Amino acid sequence: MKSIKTKLSLYWSLIKSMQTGLLLSTGLAGYLTVRCPVTNWPVLLGLTGSLFLAISGSTVLNMWYDRDLDARMHRTACRPVPSGRISPRETLWLGLCLSALGVGWALALNWLYGGVVFAGLFFDVIIYTIWLKRRTPWSIVWGGISGGMPILAGRALGTGQIEWVGLLLALAVLFWIPTHIMTFNVRYFDDYQRAGIPTFPAVYGFQATRWIIAISSLLAAISIAIASVGVGVTWGYLRVLIVLSAGLLILALSSLARPSDRVNFGLFKYASLYMLSAMLLLVI
Repeated sequence: MKSIKTKLSLYWSLIKSMQTGLLLSTGLAGYLTVRCPVTNWPVLLGLTGSLFLAISGSTVLNMWYDRDLDARMHRTACRPVPSGRISPRETLWLGLCLSALGVGWALALNWLYGGVVFAGLFFDVIIYTIWLKRRTPWSIVWGGISGGMPILAGRALGTGQIEWVGLLLALAVLFWIPTHIMTFNVRYFDDYQRAGIPTFPAVYGFQATRWIIAISSLLAAISIAIASVGVGVTWGYLRVLIVLSAGLLILALSSLARPSDRVNFGLFKYASLYMLSAMLLLVI
């Protein structure tokens, strides 16, 4: 029993539960902006299960492929694969099984929804991780496209089509990604240098990176605001969203005007809180 619990604990750490949960919340929000959870609970359960498996599978496959990079970074060297607690072969099979189950379940629910879920997995694993991550800092754009697929998939499952609100919500996530990722690149700059991963701070400098973070934060806030109007968010909730967006922009501008590790890490933490809060407001 103890060995099973230990193994499950290691598997759980492979899927990066916080990151997976945040992406899953966007997919649920996309669906719930269209459909009632009470009358459509079987579909909602299917969406939750399929998205969780697909996102988890892509994350595990990334952990498998990036195990050599993780071994060079102090922040990630203790992860299950580089530390030797789980073999690369076992990790690969786990990632493939989770991905296949997630995409298969999604296609069984709806072909359009399943296609978008598959596209997210393809962009994340093949385009971002395997092809571009080790070559260019612009890989973050393709990673951002992948990050926007869950909310687009949820919206597509609810509406039965790809429409402008869903695309704008996916675009909002794409613009939010630099705020989330680049602040991490700044905080762990030496680790990324040690691993040889090209990042915006390393290639273009810290100040240019902070400008990109500020601009992308503004574009993310605008995209979410317009999409919220399209969804039908009332003025009261829209005001709350404006306040949350103002906090994101203030932190981004503070990082630009008076850069510090404290402000940078605060922006990283707030970015996740901002996205989760925005998703809750869309649903409510």
